[in-house]
Amino acid sequence: MTDRSSHSRSALENFRLTVFRAVAGQRSFRRAAELLYLTQPAVTQQIKALEQEIAVPLFDRAGREIVLTAAGEILLRYAREGNELLLRAEAELAALEGQVTGPLRLAVSTTIAQYVLPPMLGRFLRRYPAVELRMRSANTEGVAAAVLDGSVDVGLVEGPVHRPELKLEAWLRDELVLVVASNHAWAGLAAIAPEQLRGMPVLLRERGSGTREIVDSALEAVGLAAKDLNVAMELNSAEALLACVEAGLGVGFYSRAAIRRQLRLGTLMQVPVHGLKIGRDLSFVTMRSAEPRGNASVLLEFLREQALARRRKKPA
Repeated sequence: MTDRSSHSRSALENFRLTVFRAVAGQRSFRRAAELLYLTQPAVTQQIKALEQEIAVPLFDRAGREIVLTAAGEILLRYAREGNELLLRAEAELAALEGQVTGPLRLAVSTTIAQYVLPPMLGRFLRRYPAVELRMRSANTEGVAAAVLDGSVDVGLVEGPVHRPELKLEAWLRDELVLVVASNHAWAGLAAIAPEQLRGMPVLLRERGSGTREIVDSALEAVGLAAKDLNVAMELNSAEALLACVEAGLGVGFYSRAAIRRQLRLGTLMQVPVHGLKIGRDLSFVTMRSAEPRGNASVLLEFLREQALARRRKKPA
């Protein structure tokens, strides 16, 4: 497997480390030479000079495939982290001159990643084509952990975050509704009472999901604890939950904004529940100790603009 990180290089990085990361990522002096547009002897010379400089061997060349030594594994980890920091420094320096370029790393909750963010990111990258965007999806706990450990620049979540080191900024308002398959007994009903949920198979997101926490809290407010429900399945994927509801395996709560197509096509039906209103904020997550800078700051300002434009389009 090739090392994708070896393709992005800070101009501030020591060239020997660039060559080292390429060789480690490609597991080949020849392929690293091709990647860097160097001759193979030049690559070999750079690695030998680096090994002499730090006085430890970095590769085991016994056999056809080269492998990293224990020292090589350690250096590779820090070389990748160092290059990433330098790329971020370059992005912040460029931002001082009004330029928006370089890496931007996001961790995003599932529903936001699948249904809310993609068109906005398309517009963002058309405005700032030099940004190198990397996005991963996770549940709320996973996003919070990624922001805390510094592996991403900013997070976007669907639920509350219980980490005092992190700051939440409300971005968009979302509503969760009860949905059933089109052939379900409740399809087409004007509303149901909360008590009717007790005997019905219910599909829920996994614990640790922001959606799950919000649904549990809202149900408790109308007198339904989790133990009162017939929880048929807990799913760690929003898409899987939706597919199971469509297949008639149970009823579930889902973002209304994310099921517009299914409601329009009639594969799902929304069923109001008397007294139950489940609203939630989609929020930015950043470190409380430091304001977002560089590309992260540019993205957040852009997304605030998008939220404002969306609110203006809504009928009064």
